[in-house]
Amino acid sequence: MQPPTFRDVLAARKRIGPYLKPTPLHRYATLDELLGTPAWVKHENYQPVGAFKVRGGVNLIASLNDAEKRRGVITASTGNHGQSIAFAGRLFGVTARICVPQGANPGKLAAIRGMGAEIIEHGERFDDAARNAQRLAQENGYRFIHSANEPLLIAGVATQALEMFEDQPDIDTVFVPVGLGSGASGTCLVAKAIDRGIRVIGVQAAASPAVHDSWRDGKVQMRPNRTFAEGLSTGQAAQMTLDILMRDLDDFQLVEEDEIRRGMLWWLERCHTLAESAAGAVLAAAYKLRHSLRGRRIGLILSGGNTSLTHLKEALASG
Repeated sequence: MQPPTFRDVLAARKRIGPYLKPTPLHRYATLDELLGTPAWVKHENYQPVGAFKVRGGVNLIASLNDAEKRRGVITASTGNHGQSIAFAGRLFGVTARICVPQGANPGKLAAIRGMGAEIIEHGERFDDAARNAQRLAQENGYRFIHSANEPLLIAGVATQALEMFEDQPDIDTVFVPVGLGSGASGTCLVAKAIDRGIRVIGVQAAASPAVHDSWRDGKVQMRPNRTFAEGLSTGQAAQMTLDILMRDLDDFQLVEEDEIRRGMLWWLERCHTLAESAAGAVLAAAYKLRHSLRGRRIGLILSGGNTSLTHLKEALASG
């Protein structure tokens, strides 16, 4: 498969337009005060599944041929990607099977079941669930959907950045969370097509730094995967998204677990909005770099709001 281009992003917007409305871009005085510079928030927590990944799911499932739709699809997820495939599967009448690690976010699992997808629990981490999904796809002929090495997924989620720049063309720096990097690589595709001078900064958990270290070292790396943040949880980088990040990502920040929780709390305090841990990492990284951001106009991808009650209580306790 060839990596997506900006043309693919434009095609994705046209494809998903009948099913997904653009999400809001808001600015908050208390957030500007925290960061010391103008900041706009892309509210992907307003999506029908509560997270940005639904854009990629709809774009991909809508593009399947008839034979693939009849066979059904299978994928692995810690929650948001699985919800996106389940949502799109129900939308287009395609059977979806979602492999998850044991102990996955119960709220996200309930949402996946509610959309009619089958949940298959296996292993302790995302990487275990992904290997199980690949095995079942080979054994049963399902269309396997990798959560990152899929051009249609990347092009679909990239439409969040396209909307953001259309609403506020003056943004010159974007912070985006990185799990396997579909959202970050999609943001890079759009930003660099508009202006090579726009800075894109990826954010990952220091407790699960596989993609960060792969970007730094120039090749796919495996690392311990210990973060509580499901949207940032991965132990090995994916080649397609890594290639895009290595070409176009300007900076890559790691944040600690307590910083992520504090970021989640700030979203509640400063913007009165519910943010999951991956979005907490974005705000934590922007705060960390606040002195170097003075005079810049930043965009923050609030990737989703699907936090668990346990994680929310931990974030509140951290305050």
